[in-house]
Amino acid sequence: MSQLQFKDGETSTKDVAKSINANVALNSNSGSPTDIEKSVGKDTHATKPDKQRFPETNLSESIVGWEGQDDPENPQNFPSSRKWGLLALMAGITFVSPLASSMLSPAIEYVGTDFGATNEAILSFTVSIYLLGYAFGPLLLAPLSEIYGRRIVLSSANWFFVVWQIGCAKAPNIASLIVFRLLCGVGGSGCLTLGAGVIADLFPIESRGLATSLWSMGPLLGPVVGPICGGFISETVGWRWVFWVLLIVGGFTSAGIEILNRETYAPVLIEWKTKRLAKELGREDFRSVYTKVGADTSLLTKLRAGMIRPILLFCKSPIVFLLSTYLALEYGLLYLFFTTIPSVFKDKYGFSTGLSGLAYLGIGIGFMAGLILTALTNDRIMAKMARRNGGKFEPEMRLPMMIFYAAFCPISFFWYGWTTDKGVHWIVPIIGMVPFGFGLMGLYPPIQTYIIDSYPTHAASGSAALVASRSLLGALLPLAGPRLFASFGLGWGNSLLGFISIAFIPVPIIFSRYGKTIREKYSVQL
Repeated sequence: MSQLQFKDGETSTKDVAKSINANVALNSNSGSPTDIEKSVGKDTHATKPDKQRFPETNLSESIVGWEGQDDPENPQNFPSSRKWGLLALMAGITFVSPLASSMLSPAIEYVGTDFGATNEAILSFTVSIYLLGYAFGPLLLAPLSEIYGRRIVLSSANWFFVVWQIGCAKAPNIASLIVFRLLCGVGGSGCLTLGAGVIADLFPIESRGLATSLWSMGPLLGPVVGPICGGFISETVGWRWVFWVLLIVGGFTSAGIEILNRETYAPVLIEWKTKRLAKELGREDFRSVYTKVGADTSLLTKLRAGMIRPILLFCKSPIVFLLSTYLALEYGLLYLFFTTIPSVFKDKYGFSTGLSGLAYLGIGIGFMAGLILTALTNDRIMAKMARRNGGKFEPEMRLPMMIFYAAFCPISFFWYGWTTDKGVHWIVPIIGMVPFGFGLMGLYPPIQTYIIDSYPTHAASGSAALVASRSLLGALLPLAGPRLFASFGLGWGNSLLGFISIAFIPVPIIFSRYGKTIREKYSVQL
């Protein structure tokens, strides 16, 4: 615990003296400040850290950066125990937030009974509206984190998420519950948006695959565990206790983060250091190495640029657009599963509300299997391909295994759809969900890590594009579920979704072969 508790941005007097006396240079071959700026935001594309990976202080040029490549204040140089501790804090709240997205799903019939709501679309929307908060929240939270830092934005979002659980628990009608769920989603999106940024802040390229896989447990396992817990809670003590439980769990997790978390975003840390040194040394000409010469540093300009950055990435980068769309489709299909499973297992197999939540275990088992394999292979495959490439790393080296995982996702729709349609024993459709969970877990971390590697300085904005797009489809696609299955039945309705999933399998193949060419040709100026 003590390893995680210390002041943000603290710089020792010795470091300041070192800067003044030694006038630390960036290197004889570092070039001008302009050259420095060009290197900022680019990650080293090698399997081992480069000697000049981090921009250093050069007081003769009025530039404030890191005090050497091994500066202990640089989050990339934190001890491993502290790095994984900070990631564990982020993973904790990233599990609780998606847990809230689906925990109400098996209890929605009780909600409808209490409020006299019978429209299936409205009841489904009460569950999926939470994801609309995920769609809009990142567009604000990501740029704020790149202005004020990760810590304060994450803490504010967490408490916003926690407080609105009270509103959900006390909701007097279905309309107010929908609004409160939306607000919960906005706050809950903070951890999903900033997690990728924290990984980019803390971990070098050769460790990001494992870090992303472990952090990804929350966004994928949370929605699976949610219905299991929600089913039994609503059945025994009532649906409102779903939100009281979330309030308790979310409150304790947020309090732990408040106490133990610290700032990790390098530009913000160096900006704090620049202001402190300028005050201590009486010099007004200092500037952060992460600030471009002549750039407008006003808050309004930063906020405007930050808010459009995720949109620019989504609209102008073909890779971000297609990978976001692909992940959004699979994520939407996941939530379509979530909204139909309770009714299918209650109506066809006679499950109670609590037992219907256990039907999600098939997806959960698939997630765990995919997580283990992805965590063990992602970084190793990347390192092997980098060695074959003369030690040079390219972000596209994260993508080849996606081809393998993508082939698993469509299987579940045909398996689950036709076995439930024909009334086959309940264990068969539950097993049929395993391939989808396995495949999705193999797609999510590589895509997330690819975005981090491609845009390390603006990883939060890249993540915002992913989160917003997939959450939007995750919120809207389930609304079509009741009508889709009423028209086509479980067999052909799920088969249609399976064919759509098959149509997107070539996406990772295309980007594995031509991703670098596309990325360099359509580079986005951020």
